[in-house]
Amino acid sequence: MSEINWNQISMEMISCIGSSKSNAILAIRAAKEKDFDKSKELIKLAELEMNKAHNLHFDIVAREANGENLDLKLIFLHAEDQMLTTQAIIDLGKEMIEMYKIIYK
Repeated sequence: MSEINWNQISMEMISCIGSSKSNAILAIRAAKEKDFDKSKELIKLAELEMNKAHNLHFDIVAREANGENLDLKLIFLHAEDQMLTTQAIIDLGKEMIEMYKIIYK
């Protein structure tokens, strides 16, 4: 197996996650302003960026599952933490958008 460039993988994840989090928050704000079309598009973008981060993460998890002994780095753990937090923001954001739709009916 090839050497893992922890900094590169972690920073790619963090970049995707940052975009994802920003888009999710902007989606909630758009819904608050009754712009549900924009909100829907921003949530889609948030999910696309999150999928990129998940794929990077999965590659590492798969290597360990295949028996590779990994020496995890703190920056990767930070990226995982940010990924989990952002996924929660996306999930709750979707619920908030639906709540705004009900409120503005």
